[in-house]
Amino acid sequence: MMFKTRFLQVLIGFIVVIVGFTAWSFPDTSEETVDTWTEEAEDLQTEESSEAIREQIEEARDEFDEPPVDAVVDDVWKGIPGYNGRVIDVRESYENMKEHERYEEELLVFHDTAPEVTYRDLPPTPFYRANPNKEMVGFVINVAWGNEHLPTILNELNEQDVQATFFLEGSWVRDQPRLARMIQEEGHEIGNHAYSHPDMASLSAEEIKQELENTNEVIEATLNEEPDWFTPPSGSFRHEVVEIAHELDMYTVLWTVDTVDWQNPEPDAMVERVADNIHPGATVLMHPTEPTAEGIGEMIERIQRQDLEIGPISSVMSENRVTGGTSQAPADEEEADEYWSNE
Repeated sequence: MMFKTRFLQVLIGFIVVIVGFTAWSFPDTSEETVDTWTEEAEDLQTEESSEAIREQIEEARDEFDEPPVDAVVDDVWKGIPGYNGRVIDVRESYENMKEHERYEEELLVFHDTAPEVTYRDLPPTPFYRANPNKEMVGFVINVAWGNEHLPTILNELNEQDVQATFFLEGSWVRDQPRLARMIQEEGHEIGNHAYSHPDMASLSAEEIKQELENTNEVIEATLNEEPDWFTPPSGSFRHEVVEIAHELDMYTVLWTVDTVDWQNPEPDAMVERVADNIHPGATVLMHPTEPTAEGIGEMIERIQRQDLEIGPISSVMSENRVTGGTSQAPADEEEADEYWSNE
């Protein structure tokens, strides 16, 4: 009897050991347990994927980040406007890519970084061109005559969705208020082209001031607009002209590409001349002439084929990027580190 009892105790102990070993060697494989394992594996994979995406975004900064460029006064080109830089916003770029679970270059988010010096900070100086990094061209259209060609030119600009800066002679605005308003109503920028189309370089300081002020007054009275830009008739000026314009809160602009349309060239030849000489940051001079009326549409197309945008002088000379970020400062490193630590 004692032997039998002892045998049963040993047998039960053995069974307990076997069951315990089995439970240890072969974990629970119930559906709930399998789901838990799957979730843990997916979390680990997501964490590794997130880190890989972040690393690729950080590496992309070496290729795509660009520092801002300060405005300067150049010995040759005189005033050259600044140009915004850009940086990749790592956090926002990651948020864009997170749901795709992979790095995609087209989902990068950029922010602009402003230069310390813009053209507004420079001493009085003429501007011939915009920043050479800016893939944009400005149209300078000087108006003192050529009324019959203005409707055609305005129609072509409208059809091509292009804005320009029309520099208006003061006496012309006085005599042609309807046409002046037509230009403004089409959304174009208005500039000062002096009052009587004089040789500004030969005028006294008082005469220079009078030419500029009289033009501003008639433009403001007719269009309720104050010009920010002045261009001298025939491109003739001396530094004192630039200084007086600056005192009147205007910047002086000239051009780098001349259509020479006043010489009545063949429209095709004029367009070819412009297309051959166009460049990023260019300013193109023209007038309301027959060649320009006939050729401006093709001119616009030829410029745009070179991946250059066209706009008014204020847009071309601004530091804003042609295709850039959101003009916001990027998150600082401390904010970024805090964000990633919570991911």
